[in-house]
Amino acid sequence: MVIYGEIGDRARLRAYAEALRASGLYPRLLGYYLIAPNPVAVFEGEIPAEASTLIVRFPCLAAARAFWFSRAYQEKVRPARRNPSAGRFTVTVFEEVPVPDYVQDRLEGGVFRRDGAGLPVTEEPQVVPGAETPPPRKPEGR
Repeated sequence: MVIYGEIGDRARLRAYAEALRASGLYPRLLGYYLIAPNPVAVFEGEIPAEASTLIVRFPCLAAARAFWFSRAYQEKVRPARRNPSAGRFTVTVFEEVPVPDYVQDRLEGGVFRRDGAGLPVTEEPQVVPGAETPPPRKPEGR
């Protein structure tokens, strides 16, 4: 589930987040956040100051539907961000694609290892925007 929105009232959104936490819906339906709502870097384009994106992973479409259409969400949680609205939001659900074979050995418990062990990030040549030639690579640990 991908939630994109532009926040208009942060206090109402905090009340919504508290109502969602108190509902216990995510633990019951095995939903959890895959990302924090604000980017750590923007590589292209501009993001409005009040924009927010979240990705919530559910085990299947049925669990996402059970969450969204549950009595608890529709009657107690969702109203916490509506009337007046906390902002404008779009909520979509996407099918998860299988993890490619070339990534499998770099995962622990379905996620990339936090220490970055075995990740080839220092091997990839880089280009500095505006520079005519890429910066020289410095071997790590030498």
